[in-house]
Amino acid sequence: MTTEKNNDIETTTETSRRDFLKLSATSGTALAAGAALGLGGASSANADDFNPFQFEPSSPLGNRALKAAEINIRAANQQFRETLRLPTQFDNNDERRYASQNFYASYSKCLPCNQFGEVNPASFRQLQRAMRTGAEADFQAIVLDATSDRGLVSPQAAFKFELSGLDSHATRINASHTFRSADIAGEMAEVYWQALTRDVPYSEYDSNPLTNAAVADLNNFTVTPGSFNNGETTTANLFRGETPGDLAGPYVSQLLLKDFSYGSVDVVQRYEKGVEGVNFMVDEANWLNVQKGATPNETLEFDPVKRYIFNARTMAEYVHRDLTFSAYLQAALVMLSYGPGAVEQNFPYVNGGNQEGFATFGTPYILDLIARAGNLALTGAWFHKWRVNRFLRPEAYAGRVNFMTKGQRSYELHSDILNSDAVSRLMSENGTALCPQAFTEGSPTHPSFPAGHACYSGSCATVLKALFNEDFVIPDPVFADNTGENLLPYTGSDDLTLRGEINKLANNIALGRDGAGVHYRQDGVQGLLVGEQQAITLLRDASETVNEAQFGGFSLTKFDGTRILIRDRQVITL
Repeated sequence: MTTEKNNDIETTTETSRRDFLKLSATSGTALAAGAALGLGGASSANADDFNPFQFEPSSPLGNRALKAAEINIRAANQQFRETLRLPTQFDNNDERRYASQNFYASYSKCLPCNQFGEVNPASFRQLQRAMRTGAEADFQAIVLDATSDRGLVSPQAAFKFELSGLDSHATRINASHTFRSADIAGEMAEVYWQALTRDVPYSEYDSNPLTNAAVADLNNFTVTPGSFNNGETTTANLFRGETPGDLAGPYVSQLLLKDFSYGSVDVVQRYEKGVEGVNFMVDEANWLNVQKGATPNETLEFDPVKRYIFNARTMAEYVHRDLTFSAYLQAALVMLSYGPGAVEQNFPYVNGGNQEGFATFGTPYILDLIARAGNLALTGAWFHKWRVNRFLRPEAYAGRVNFMTKGQRSYELHSDILNSDAVSRLMSENGTALCPQAFTEGSPTHPSFPAGHACYSGSCATVLKALFNEDFVIPDPVFADNTGENLLPYTGSDDLTLRGEINKLANNIALGRDGAGVHYRQDGVQGLLVGEQQAITLLRDASETVNEAQFGGFSLTKFDGTRILIRDRQVITL
């Protein structure tokens, strides 16, 4: 038995391994007894009634209910054993480091704060307590700012359990960067530059003075975010993802550009975007109002013409209003339109025969797994956001930069960010170093690291790579022109495969939130890994539920380029 004390909270934890194994053993005995009950007679070959105890020749146990229980118990036992072997998930230690300085490096939006956006320490400690105990009374005791019109987004979801796929608390990623690190300084500079270049068409990144200034500034940082080519950022990789295929072809994934049919409705992927040049929260009064959770005093207006995604502002509005797995549902519909060659070639029924896929290995099966993957990964995001990291949003970090640049406050900021050309430009343009936001309300009211969009992108993209032929080359690739009104043929030398374009889609969605000003690169990069871990276990569970003997398992390429096969409850590196 171990007793742990932290922030005046005492909790007692007793290892439950023996209890769990006892339950498993009891379940096994029940399975054996039930099997004996189910062996009482042969099953009719005719269409017939079905009762729970009749002999089931398709089950080795002779009983359908017992087989279902055996599958669930085996999966639970395996996850239990694997979870016991996991290393500790570390945080970045910032809450302890700055506890006596108003927790200035931690997320605190909507909580009472001073004129510099620094949280009331007592209110923050109550949040800490609730996130440790999970008790309803402790959540209800959290006091929001008197002017707040928003609530904290779903903090109790951090405690949610899943019955299929990997439990949120069993995911492991790097700790978030520390507030004082060169890493987060570089990533904040990248967010600043994404705001400054929000209206630059992706097709003009190579020639535009602003994107070239961004490259020059970011390469001066101690740690260059998202760097490639021996550590250098160029206009060819600026603001792009870091997974296989991200640097091939146009910035935007083909899966966000191609038309698709949603049942009987034909959809052209043109979307609303905010009016060019209009950004929010660049003055201290509006910034502070939003930090307190009050209704924004500014209004978002839209361009009257819907456009293909052609710049960061269009992408930002897309990820402002998307519905969790919607981009991946749409991607699946695009890929299904390419015909049987785009589907995973090792699946049953791909090469014909006397059967066709539908409820298994058909369109309903594909769409169901995508949807399940999406919400599953949000539990991983919310665990790391609320229980582990509580990392402040870019808008709050920019507030620290602003007040320190003006000499009003002192924070442990890395000198790289204070000397950034991006900060100088914003001070000149707006009189502040606040980060221009694409949304009037700024970030959602939950912590930054990891990004929820990135977690479900990682999960849904992993499922898509398992269900479709990763090597399939997309026909007739396109890109949006510099107005976003037209699609033009892409004539580059790169073959655009489903593997690369699915990865690119995941990064478009994850890093598109950076372009809005609400996330850092680390939130996207690590979030993809959370989703990938949960999706692999979801696929491992799903692989045991089908009857088709010719199914050889799910194969896919992970975000780090490793090829794996998921079969017989194993994840095999190929």
